[in-house]
Amino acid sequence: MENHQPVNKDLGTLSIKDLFFKYVRFLPVFLVSVAVCLLGAYLYLRYTTPIYRVTGTLSFKQGESRGGKFDDIFNAKNVSDVQSEIEILKSQALMERVVDSVQLQTSYFAVGKIKTLNIYTECPFRLNIIKLTDSFTAFKMNFTFPTENEFRINKESEKYKFGDVFENSYGRFSLSRAHPGVKGKEYNVEWRSTQEQASMYAPMVRVAPKIVGTSIYNIQIDYTNSALAADIVNNLMVRYKDASIDDKNVTIKQRLEYIVSQLSRIERDLDSIEAKRIVYINENNMSAYEEQVASFFEIQTRSDEQIQNQKQQLVIMDIMTAYLKDSMNNFEKTPSSLSISDQALGAMVGTYNQLQLDRKRLLEQKIPEENPQVQAKNAELEKLRKIILESLKNVKIAYNSSIDDFYKRGTAAIFKQKEMPAKIQRLVQMERERDSKLALYKFLEEQREETAMQQAATVSNSKVLTVAYPTKTPIKPNKRAIQLLAIILGLGLPAMYIFFVEIINDKINTRYDIEKLTTASVLGEVGHSHSASSMIVSKTNRSMVSEQFRIIRSNLQYVLNKIEKPVIMVTSSFSAEGKSFITTNLGGVMALAGKKTVMLEFDIRKPKLFSGMKLNSKQGITNFLVGKAQMADLPVKIPGYENLYGISCGPVPPNPAELLLDSRVEEMFQWLKENFDVILIDTAPVGMVSDAMTLGKFADTTLYVVRQGYTYKKQVSLIDELYHENRLPKISIIVNDVKIKPGYGYYGYGRYGYGYGYGGGYYEAEEGQDTPKRIFSFMRLKNFLTRRK
Repeated sequence: MENHQPVNKDLGTLSIKDLFFKYVRFLPVFLVSVAVCLLGAYLYLRYTTPIYRVTGTLSFKQGESRGGKFDDIFNAKNVSDVQSEIEILKSQALMERVVDSVQLQTSYFAVGKIKTLNIYTECPFRLNIIKLTDSFTAFKMNFTFPTENEFRINKESEKYKFGDVFENSYGRFSLSRAHPGVKGKEYNVEWRSTQEQASMYAPMVRVAPKIVGTSIYNIQIDYTNSALAADIVNNLMVRYKDASIDDKNVTIKQRLEYIVSQLSRIERDLDSIEAKRIVYINENNMSAYEEQVASFFEIQTRSDEQIQNQKQQLVIMDIMTAYLKDSMNNFEKTPSSLSISDQALGAMVGTYNQLQLDRKRLLEQKIPEENPQVQAKNAELEKLRKIILESLKNVKIAYNSSIDDFYKRGTAAIFKQKEMPAKIQRLVQMERERDSKLALYKFLEEQREETAMQQAATVSNSKVLTVAYPTKTPIKPNKRAIQLLAIILGLGLPAMYIFFVEIINDKINTRYDIEKLTTASVLGEVGHSHSASSMIVSKTNRSMVSEQFRIIRSNLQYVLNKIEKPVIMVTSSFSAEGKSFITTNLGGVMALAGKKTVMLEFDIRKPKLFSGMKLNSKQGITNFLVGKAQMADLPVKIPGYENLYGISCGPVPPNPAELLLDSRVEEMFQWLKENFDVILIDTAPVGMVSDAMTLGKFADTTLYVVRQGYTYKKQVSLIDELYHENRLPKISIIVNDVKIKPGYGYYGYGRYGYGYGYGGGYYEAEEGQDTPKRIFSFMRLKNFLTRRK
């Protein structure tokens, strides 16, 4: 026969009904566990400090500006790196501004019997700090109020009133009343520096997009006081706006200060340059240097002209002097071409020429030269000639002096003309430097006005969309979630414990444990018996265990297939699994059915069949096998049962295994079949000795006893191996010692159920009751056995 691997069915094939009956007997445990967990949940919800979540909404301005210059000035700068802005919102530096703004350095706590709560603005008093010993060291003070107007500090005996100044190691303080209601209460007041308080609140800030992909972000804080959290969130958004404006104004202010300083410097430079230019102009007479250049050129030209004219006059004067000095020309007029520009001299020359004309007319009138008139004219001409010569001499001297003067003036004009380009260039440089400074000054003035406009129009790059409001609904603890978790734990912990116990348990506890390890059918289950006798069944006994044996009797009909005189062998894996108990009561129900039944105590090494029924027999099977007794003398009638007999083991031999191989064993079974209707063999455990294997050839079926909570699961693998290799005839399993809990039925309920009494069903009975109560019915036994096959 082919090798067979033991069956290992998946736990997933269990139905809901199977799981229900698997755990239903632990219902009190589940109820107690759920009650304890709910009580724990109540205490947790009652005494756990609630956590509130407040949320504000902030929008960042993103995208590029498309406006003009004034749009750039009067619009907020767009945010290009939102992540950096988020880190600024979560920074300690910004939180320090919030702490200073809201004055969160001082915290107020109401002290309860179990928990202490931050009461923030609800505190009925305020701590006034007059002087701190150390402004960096945190401190905590306890205040108790025996009366409405008096308080103690740190539970000391001395009492103070509101308004009293008290001093301790932390500094000097006083209390002011906010509202009444402090009598008999206790409070803690904690003070921390701005930096320390900010380092505590800053990590609480969470910034996350309200809608992914947008510039709208939620600012959230989870804290024990929702009003405090709301103030922190709202002030955080306000301080962020102020900080962004301040950051921008810092740059603008620096720029404006630079522009103003440069304007002052340039203004001083302009004043200096202009002063130097004016001094230079005044020193060099450069007020109208272009006109001066033209004047100098004109002076030079005019001097040259005058010099030429003067020289020409001197030549005329020289000619006229020579003409007048010539005696031949004493009575001749001066040439008309010798015109003299000097008017006085010209008038004298004219008079001279007129006198010459007058003399000549006298002579033309035939007046002799000796005539007094002619002589008078001559004397007059001579006198005038001398005067003219003297005048020519004088005028000539004047003209030479004038020529020298014109030479000097022309030379000076030429020299000044040569100096003017350098002076003009210096002046132009000064004016160019002045103009460049003026242009820069004008540009800086424009920048100053533009920067001032920017400073006046600076706005934040964020906008508060929704302010945070205090809430009375905590997010932690979540009442429904905690209660649901308590119920789940109340159900889950016992279930996990039971499951874990079953996982580590290597013994058979349920019918399903058998069915998942072998395909051999389970013929029936027998509950635990509290009776001192091993014989339970009787005509009048209707107890649950008795009914279970009747069910097994009915089930055997489908196993034996109408064998007239069946031989039934009862065995197990090892001792103490209830073979003798099963054999005894099975024989009883067979006898009650009217069949003549004999029980064989073939557990030769450790017989218990007769001792369990409190019977004794001197002779037994071993006596017959060694030839010292006859079969007819061996059967012992069981008291109280009409058709039930038993054959004891007899004396325990030293070689039981070899004794069972004797041919008289076969002879014994032939005699028994001739005299009894049913033969029950109580054999030794098949897992320990080979007796059952030897006797198996005489049996029609094998009832393999498995004891709940006693038989190891690995022993079921042996059953499966024997079943598939047919080493024992028609193996069926009986589950023995199935525990029954009062009011909760069989712990070992199988996958398909089983029936007894009124046509099949599931029954439960209180301990000591004879009649079990039927809970519900399943399929009939025939359908059950059909499915098992």
